[in-house]
Amino acid sequence: MKYLFTLLKGMGMGAADVVPGVSGGTIAFITGIYEELINSIKSISFTNIALLLRGRIREFWTEINGNFLLALFAGILISVLSLVRLIHYLMHAYPVLLWAFFFGLILASALVVGRKVSRWNVVSIAMLLAGIAIAVFITLATPAETPEALWFIFLSGAIAICAMILPGISGSFLLLLMRKYEFIVTALKDMDVVVIATFLAGCVTGLLSFSHVLSFMFRRFHNQTIALLTGFMVGSLSLVWPWKNVIETRINSKGEEVPFRFESVLPAQFEGEPYLVGAIALALGAFVIIYLIERTANKGKEV
Repeated sequence: MKYLFTLLKGMGMGAADVVPGVSGGTIAFITGIYEELINSIKSISFTNIALLLRGRIREFWTEINGNFLLALFAGILISVLSLVRLIHYLMHAYPVLLWAFFFGLILASALVVGRKVSRWNVVSIAMLLAGIAIAVFITLATPAETPEALWFIFLSGAIAICAMILPGISGSFLLLLMRKYEFIVTALKDMDVVVIATFLAGCVTGLLSFSHVLSFMFRRFHNQTIALLTGFMVGSLSLVWPWKNVIETRINSKGEEVPFRFESVLPAQFEGEPYLVGAIALALGAFVIIYLIERTANKGKEV
């Protein structure tokens, strides 16, 4: 049952990672598996890999918390492959409702994560403000044209995966900024093995490297790190505000005109259907979901 729940949490992370602006790391954090995830990834070291090469498979599997990682990443993979088309459909058919749900999800998650800071002081507040500033800067950054060479695909994977395990910072959004979101999604749909393998290699490299940094920060500067991550979430709310008018378009690789830059507006100023009642209901529903997830996770820890 433990690994079944881990699989389901992985599916939640995968669903969040598909959407630009929503972080799988946020789901990991509020479900109580974030630090275990970081430490498990960090344990995949040269020392433990040597155990595998010497045929000590059981010992290697235990050292890296293999059952946990297998269940989690299986859930992420299942979710990404099964939901990518659905999420894209909802983003185009009902964008206000989808973004309202994720706005409520991230806002509630920021409150949950912020409560995990055991002591707020000047340093913690400074880290919170720094996190907000960094996230706002990232969300306001203008996408630029980037190459489609394999070396850049590898680099994109390494950068995106670091964001995917950070609460509040979306790896999908960074791919969007690097103009590789549509490219990678298309590769997944078309099963372009070369591109997918290169991207995954970058993800593995970035994940193994960055996990050591995060583990060190949690171990030595726990409250400050939590405050920084809370700031990331608060700062990212501007990205998922449901009501945005298109102020600039671009031509994609297929020759189609697609939205490029947006301006956040009030529902009354929105050029499309605001779905005000439905949006508010979904945002409140997201609050309830986060509350239930946190309550369930806390009960699991008590048991």
